[in-house]
Amino acid sequence: MKTLQPKPVASYLAAVPDAMKDEPLSGHTTLRIGGLAKLFVVAGTNDELIAAVEAAKRLDIPWVILGGGSNTLVSDDGFEGVVIMAGNRKIVIDGTCIVADAGAFTVTVARQAAEAGLLGFAWGATVPGTIGGATVGNAGCFGGEMKDILTTVEAYDVTASKRLTLANDACGFAYRESRFKREPLLVLSVTLALKAGNAEAAQKEIETMVSKRKSSQPLGEASAGCMFKNFEYTDASALDILKRHVDEVPSDMLAKKRIPAGWLIDRLGLKGMSVGKTAVSGTHANFIVVQNGARAQDVIALTSMVKMKVRDDLGILLEDELRLIGF
Repeated sequence: MKTLQPKPVASYLAAVPDAMKDEPLSGHTTLRIGGLAKLFVVAGTNDELIAAVEAAKRLDIPWVILGGGSNTLVSDDGFEGVVIMAGNRKIVIDGTCIVADAGAFTVTVARQAAEAGLLGFAWGATVPGTIGGATVGNAGCFGGEMKDILTTVEAYDVTASKRLTLANDACGFAYRESRFKREPLLVLSVTLALKAGNAEAAQKEIETMVSKRKSSQPLGEASAGCMFKNFEYTDASALDILKRHVDEVPSDMLAKKRIPAGWLIDRLGLKGMSVGKTAVSGTHANFIVVQNGARAQDVIALTSMVKMKVRDDLGILLEDELRLIGF
């Protein structure tokens, strides 16, 4: 990236006094990898989030929003711009609805919902990161997705410099996709519609899901979460090469027309494949785990090797779920 010059840095610091210089981003991602952010600011409210973005826009400084740091890989060279962390974490429960600021942790929202006896978001307790990030990526697991429970999104149109409210059907949700990935729209807060239930049962459901996740994923190791999207297809011919290399594709996968990326990687015996201090997890093949001193370029190299192997041997091109900053 082009080096950010001292003058715009000084101007930004004058406009946003709480901003910091040369913040190590390795401390703000679950991979614990990344160089320095030339400028870094934690926005504690929606107004602060907007102000931080508008200052960068006015000074023509590159900017990026960071939530909980999962599904994110920061370059070893850092980011020559301003990284704005969504620290707006307000959560309000009103009947069966929850209004949560973008920076609210997904786990916290799910647990507060359960404590209030609300059902439908127990799976959220197993999702790292923030509710804003979960909305942008239409996160999901255990059969649920954000699009299934979200009613509206309060957003900020950066181009037009105005707030707007978007209904669910205006968010462009698809599998791990939304219009927030493609357009300059900041998620400020979301409203979730859940179902009334029993608090004890809701919390038990959470503990069951958390227990399943602990037994099937490398939660004790540094990772970004799932590295690749599961493979979706419409034409059965997309599996022709795959079927020549595996004994049988499970019927539930065929019924959903969605093949888990981890299952594909595991079929090729790639668990444990490593580059430097990064490796394909031996617990779940769709996770890459890292040790202290790992480099972002090694993560990129390893993911590329995995993708090429799956493409060449199984005829399937995996798509990254990882978000890149500073590359």
